[in-house]
Amino acid sequence: MPIIAAYMVPHPPMIVPEVGRGGERQIEATRAAYAQVAGDIAALKPDTIIISSPHATMYADYFHISPGSRAEGSFSQFRAPGVRFREEYDAELVGAIARLAADMNLPAGTRGEREPELDHGTMVPLYFIRQVFSGFRLVRVGLSGLPLEDHYRLGQAVQRAVEETGRRAVYIASGDLSHKTQTYGPYGYAPEGPRYDERVMDVCGRAAFGELFDFDEAFCERAAECGHRSFVIMAGALDGVAVEAKRLSHEDITGVGYGICAFRPVGLDAGRRFLDIRQARQEREVSEKRARCDAWVRLAWQSVESYVRRRRVMDVPDGLPEALTACRAGAFVSIHKQGRLRGCIGTISPARDSLAEEIIHNAVSAAASDPRFDPIRPDELGLLEINVDVLGEPEDIASEAELDVKRYGVIVSRGHRRGLLLPDLEGVDTVAQQVAIARRKAGIGPDEKVGLQRFEVVRHT
Repeated sequence: MPIIAAYMVPHPPMIVPEVGRGGERQIEATRAAYAQVAGDIAALKPDTIIISSPHATMYADYFHISPGSRAEGSFSQFRAPGVRFREEYDAELVGAIARLAADMNLPAGTRGEREPELDHGTMVPLYFIRQVFSGFRLVRVGLSGLPLEDHYRLGQAVQRAVEETGRRAVYIASGDLSHKTQTYGPYGYAPEGPRYDERVMDVCGRAAFGELFDFDEAFCERAAECGHRSFVIMAGALDGVAVEAKRLSHEDITGVGYGICAFRPVGLDAGRRFLDIRQARQEREVSEKRARCDAWVRLAWQSVESYVRRRRVMDVPDGLPEALTACRAGAFVSIHKQGRLRGCIGTISPARDSLAEEIIHNAVSAAASDPRFDPIRPDELGLLEINVDVLGEPEDIASEAELDVKRYGVIVSRGHRRGLLLPDLEGVDTVAQQVAIARRKAGIGPDEKVGLQRFEVVRHT
């Protein structure tokens, strides 16, 4: 088995006595559990410790793995400059992770380092480990803004790299829980805070890692959680492995949740390939939805599939409804993958001889030419959901008062610059938001005067 143990731990700087100056006694249960984790690691004598930290270099669309042969750090920003670290990196293992991630079409590697010094999310676990054990090398992994599924896949790349290099490795998922568990805490209180803590401690206490995918992003944001993505990478590093899980501690006395769990592999278990299970279920759901879709969406699907698999823009097929072949209209094709936008391209007014051609070409553009995303790959097709919005004729309006964010889309114009936003989009709840986003898309400043148009759509899902 590649990973010999894994741990979920928090990283409050105050737990270090030189930083806390007595304040660390507030979280004595966490300190005791941390000491137990350090003792367990010392007994295992790993070659390498892999730490994923929310405070390492982080990008929206890339996993950064710290490069080089070594790194230093201290708690100087927490008024304890005497607590210092000088760690040796496991460059061979880092290289293997980056290479295997690339083989998985996962954006990860050592480019773009912004913070070469060790972060406190890494140093707090090291503080306890260094009390009782030395002689290991370190791998430091940052999180990203990519979906949870990609964090799990990064963990799978870590698992395979550890196996390939023959390392005895321990994985540490560094991350606090909610930052909003108490009214007196430094970040205030949200009802989602204690609910997040209770839920994630239950999931991790049972090692039910598949349930980590079920935490809604909006819920996590309201809870102000810190370590969820770190925990998911750890879950991926234990993919297909049966583990004994032990919940060691949970405290939120400071208003921030600190949880510690230990995971010891005990054998292989194909029933714990949680990402495979999740994707198989999603593919079934997408397939069932696709079987029920109308001719508009079915045509977009055929166009995307034809182009992604064969790099061919399909011809208009026979047997389509007259509304697709005899009418002309602007249309937007939106593609989502696992709930996240994966591409969206459209035309405000018709540019083709028929609505069918409009949909075919816009579907290809959404799949391959949306500048915000990489082109869709064949292995993604089973997870995609597609919507088609057919636009009505835009009409001029005098002010934002004539808009309705659920009913009307908006077009803002200033000179040759023009931005459009469709109606009834998730996360766009007010007209002000709708217009502001359309302005940004057009490169129009918030104080520039604009012309406004509204339009209705017929949405095919």
